[in-house]
Amino acid sequence: MEEKKGKQVLWAGRLEKKPAKEAFDFQASIGVDYLMAEEDIAGSKAHVKMLGDQKIIPKETAAVLIDELSQIDDELKCGKLTVDASCEDVHSFIEGVLTERLGEAGRMVHAGRSRNDQVVLDFKLYCKKRAVKIQKEIKNTIAVLLDAGNSHLNTIMPGFTHLQRAQPVTLAHHLTAWACALKRDAERFTDALSRLNECPLGAGALAGSTLPLDRNAVASALGFERPALNSMDAVAARDFVIELASCCAITQINLSRFCEDIVIWASEEFGFINLAEEWSTGSSIMPQKKNPDFAELIRGKSARATGNLTALLTLVKGLPYAYNKDLQEDKEALFDSFETLEKCLFMFSGMIKTAGFNAVAMKAACVGGFLEATDCAEYLVKAGTPFRKAHEISAAIVRACVKDGLKSITEMPLERLKTFSPLFESGVYELLTPQACVKGRSLAGGPAPEETARQIAALREFLTNF
Repeated sequence: MEEKKGKQVLWAGRLEKKPAKEAFDFQASIGVDYLMAEEDIAGSKAHVKMLGDQKIIPKETAAVLIDELSQIDDELKCGKLTVDASCEDVHSFIEGVLTERLGEAGRMVHAGRSRNDQVVLDFKLYCKKRAVKIQKEIKNTIAVLLDAGNSHLNTIMPGFTHLQRAQPVTLAHHLTAWACALKRDAERFTDALSRLNECPLGAGALAGSTLPLDRNAVASALGFERPALNSMDAVAARDFVIELASCCAITQINLSRFCEDIVIWASEEFGFINLAEEWSTGSSIMPQKKNPDFAELIRGKSARATGNLTALLTLVKGLPYAYNKDLQEDKEALFDSFETLEKCLFMFSGMIKTAGFNAVAMKAACVGGFLEATDCAEYLVKAGTPFRKAHEISAAIVRACVKDGLKSITEMPLERLKTFSPLFESGVYELLTPQACVKGRSLAGGPAPEETARQIAALREFLTNF
């Protein structure tokens, strides 16, 4: 390959013959890692300052390099300078611009550094930035769910297990359940970032450097808690990538489950939710259609996140320590998961914020299906019946109701109820309405309005303190 004037291939010294253009392009990573230009510059500035402080390079040269790196950063951000796609990677691009502008001074920037520790540094800095953005989107989505829930503390609806009507809950309780899952997702990213928070710079290719580098100073300057403990592990490990991809996949799967509920609720058969028109699409042939396509797309995009996680696990499965070129493939998968999840969170929160909920249809769905059967059994338990016996009695009552064409235990006369157990009294009917079933479940975590309000308040406190 004939190098273009001004281009640098950082590994060129050893090889007399260079790859042909097609081979060079095949192994180049500029098409993905250009996203880390800001991080590459930040890392280089911290590294250069340390080189000057340690008298590895002249302090005045370090100052010139730092000023020029800042200038390059400004030019990239305003568009005056663009990343050259013909370069091998973002690292060689930045160093090439420095050398072109500063001559021999630009050649000093890489002392005590390998692309191996440099790329991990850039990657970690970029991951920290993107993970924080995702956490902000998660927090915003939680807030939207809590706002909607606060408006529906008394909106009765069926809770489902096995997609069968199970027990009465409230819409607020259901939305708060989603918010609880997202709370864990936000915390999961924090956990991942705590393990990521080791600075790899100074590890070199795998064995560090004989130069008197100050790894602690660089780690502190770049916002890391500490330098990586082992130089080989610093450049070889990609579990931080897999962990973040896992965080993305888990959050995406949670969104997928929420969207599955929405798709079901939006059906004519359920009619629980009315998605705003701007969050729906029509049909090219059926004029009447209003499709929940955004919910379906979020559900579908979960496949990308799980696929990216699987790809990363497979990528590192058979790699020996330390660095291998295979690891160049780690960024595209994670970057795609970041981008996909950010967009899906934004779309999901917008969809919920503008949705209408059909309280009448939800309440009507609590009639039929004998959602009060568990409360019937617990009524007998409170009266002294062993639970297993109470369960059998309640099940027998349900069977009798089905045989007689009754839709609720409350439709069975008291005299008939007493044939199943003499403990039934007339007051049982007021305890078996959907509203009473919900109100009676005021234990911590339950759907009673005052308890759900407490859950919402706890989640709001989490958002404030997170």
